[in-house]
Amino acid sequence: MGTGRPPQPPEVSLRLLEIFGAMMRCETTVEAAELLGISQPAVSNGIRQLESQLGVTLFERLHRRLHPTEEATLLFEEIRPVFGMLRGFTSRARDIRQGHSGRLRIMATPPLGHTVAPAALRNLLRDRPEVSVSYDVRRLENVVEAVKDGSADIGLALALERHPAVHVEVLHRGHMVAMVPAASPLAARAEVTAHDLAEQGFIGLENESRLGKLVQTAFERDGAEYAPRVEVRYCSTAAVLANAELGAAVVDPFTARFHGAPGMVVRPFMPPSEVAAVLILRRGVPRSRLLHSFIAELKAVFQEPGAFT
Repeated sequence: MGTGRPPQPPEVSLRLLEIFGAMMRCETTVEAAELLGISQPAVSNGIRQLESQLGVTLFERLHRRLHPTEEATLLFEEIRPVFGMLRGFTSRARDIRQGHSGRLRIMATPPLGHTVAPAALRNLLRDRPEVSVSYDVRRLENVVEAVKDGSADIGLALALERHPAVHVEVLHRGHMVAMVPAASPLAARAEVTAHDLAEQGFIGLENESRLGKLVQTAFERDGAEYAPRVEVRYCSTAAVLANAELGAAVVDPFTARFHGAPGMVVRPFMPPSEVAAVLILRRGVPRSRLLHSFIAELKAVFQEPGAFT
């Protein structure tokens, strides 16, 4: 039983419109085929199919060439904006594919969030005006949780070699160092030991933190008492207080480089206390080209001559 509605014309595919647009810009089906990267018969068939769907003659053959009809010219003007949108879409997709466009969500703990990551991000954004970034510096547990639940694309932290909920990858291995005011007797030493700091008084890290536990373990290995005169949570805070000449501080090499000042010297801390800089990623999620590019910039910063040795 009929519905009484007139039959609807079939929807025109974007591919047929692409062929039509190419024919309007070119003089022959051969040129249109080369422009689209398809065969000449595919162009001819596409035009015939489009004419059949529209019920309109689009091209007439004169002197062995196809010339657009008046109807074709009118239709082309109607859909010309579509071709601009398609070119913009294709260009945008290419930029995303090549890592030149998109949004990157980064979260880091202070030692890397205030040092290495900004340098890598500067290099990443230099030639990528279409990239936008969400950047935050938080405590380690916040970084891990953000990566785990997908609110951050990448996390950066120290002294986290593995975690059951996320993928952890080591970017660089270094050693804790001593930041010593130049006026301190310890500044003349080639290296600073836990015993040296115990005798002089020092700025320590909370032993609840991973780096604090690392330093405290070094003191125990050296048989020195871990009794800091001032105790802080973050290495950056310890570095600021050391710069204020409140004492020497044991910090990661990234913080030491960032907070270096003319009135400070940096010495190896003994016994050696290795600290790894790591990236944290969500398990089972493919890395975008943009994320790959950012990781490459991170690795490049770590490989700079004399960096974080």
